Amino acid sequence: MTLINSDRTLRVDAGKAAKSLPPGTAQCDPIALFGAWFRQAEEAGIDMPEAMMLATSTSRGHPSARMVLLKQFDPRGFVFFTNFGSRKSKELEDNPRAALVLHWMPLERQVRIEGSARRLSAEESAVYFATRPRNSQIGAWASRQSTVLADKPALEARVRRISQRFAGQLVPVPPFWGGWRVAPARIEFWQGQANRLHDRLVFERTADSWQTHRLYP
Repeated sequence: MTLINSDRTLRVDAGKAAKSLPPGTAQCDPIALFGAWFRQAEEAGIDMPEAMMLATSTSRGHPSARMVLLKQFDPRGFVFFTNFGSRKSKELEDNPRAALVLHWMPLERQVRIEGSARRLSAEESAVYFATRPRNSQIGAWASRQSTVLADKPALEARVRRISQRFAGQLVPVPPFWGGWRVAPARIEFWQGQANRLHDRLVFERTADSWQTHRLYP
């Protein structure tokens, strides 16, 4: 059995991270706070601060999790893009609830988001798709995401066929590809502190505002 040292001292860089979270008041907007934290993660030079864990579940409660990329966020929610035939999309169709986690270790910070998920409109997905590199657009057409692949040459052959199909023209959005938006019902901000006395601030959605409270570490 391999034992993991769980008593490492948290190394909070006071030059990059605040010592504690702000007071949880009615004036504290969780989306604005998330935006500030995200910008600070970018400014700290963290590699791919947009990487986030997405957890979904089947209608029978069997969970699965994977890393995806946060591409948009605003008061409506947090957006990622994928193939609608993927496992994550099928689970969200059956059980439209999701959990997200963004972890910025150098800042000793994480954000946990829970809420309902729904597809973006085709028009919204098309706007983002147009910003992707052409090879990524081709890849979206070529991938039968989450299905069995015989071997790597089979995928490479599909990429060549798709490239030839759209040679000399703009690549359209695949009808089986697009975005999901997770509308947050609960957001927790976690700030690492000395002696594992971490600071945790939770926002829970009410009918027309956010209710806030702190949690023990």
